[in-house]
Amino acid sequence: MEKPKIVVVGSSNTDMVIKLERLPGPGETIIGGDFIMAAGGKGANQAVAAARLGGEVTLVARVGADIFGGQAIQNFQKEGINADFIVEDNEDPSGVALIFVDRKGENSIAVASGANENLSSEDVMKAKDVIASSEILIMQLETPLETVKTAAKIAHENGVKVILNPAPARALDGPIYQYLSILTPNETEIELLTGMTVQDEKSAEKAARVLLAKGLGTIIVTLGSKGALLVTQDDCKRIPGFEVKAVDATGAGDVFNGALAVAIAEKKTLMDALLFANAAAALSVMKLGAQPSAPKRNEIENLLRERL
Repeated sequence: MEKPKIVVVGSSNTDMVIKLERLPGPGETIIGGDFIMAAGGKGANQAVAAARLGGEVTLVARVGADIFGGQAIQNFQKEGINADFIVEDNEDPSGVALIFVDRKGENSIAVASGANENLSSEDVMKAKDVIASSEILIMQLETPLETVKTAAKIAHENGVKVILNPAPARALDGPIYQYLSILTPNETEIELLTGMTVQDEKSAEKAARVLLAKGLGTIIVTLGSKGALLVTQDDCKRIPGFEVKAVDATGAGDVFNGALAVAIAEKKTLMDALLFANAAAALSVMKLGAQPSAPKRNEIENLLRERL
């Protein structure tokens, strides 16, 4: 089967992760953590996840002209990702994320965006033909919003499905919604986008319908271990998650979106695509680190066979 063509426009970071018994409070120092350094960034995570699951992936991004940027590009090439549209920025360093993870897998993250903030509409326009010939465009919000809009408009005008994961949470203006095929917020993000309190499935559906009224066709509210809520104009269904022992939730949402894109590009039904994506996210929380935890396809297929 021919690999589905997927373009990711987004961020690339180097993650510095410390695993602790618990997350430190303000002004507190906790001694005795385990440290790892791993490739990260929401865009890069989504690209790696999609590539490992069989996508023909192109990443449009910026990294610094530094050791972290060089390592990132080498890693993308090793994963089989087209790195032709990754710009080495001479003005700002590569993005870096500092991550604390507690024994339950919960995390606290601070990001220095660096070169990610310089990813421009001009950078995206250089990849216009690749975007136009792809099946799905995936984006997040760790790069300038104007850049996200430019890429979404190119995709929309060429009949390419657009998945936007609105993370980190920030306000979106009306015009961007008309370019999107699927929006994948979590509960915190949909609260910010709508100004509504989300406490359960009923309130999540109500908030999702506010966004559908802006012109979107599909909202998928991710619910962590509880799975995902699929809301369309005609329906609302919760697709259950998979109970696993969580080690680190970092990057789970990115793995979900990368897996979702591959499944949709392979013409799976939305229900089957969400089961596939939920399984991918569940497997990712069982390992430390964002990109290192992105599963291979056989792992997802094994989990689906075991649990369904």
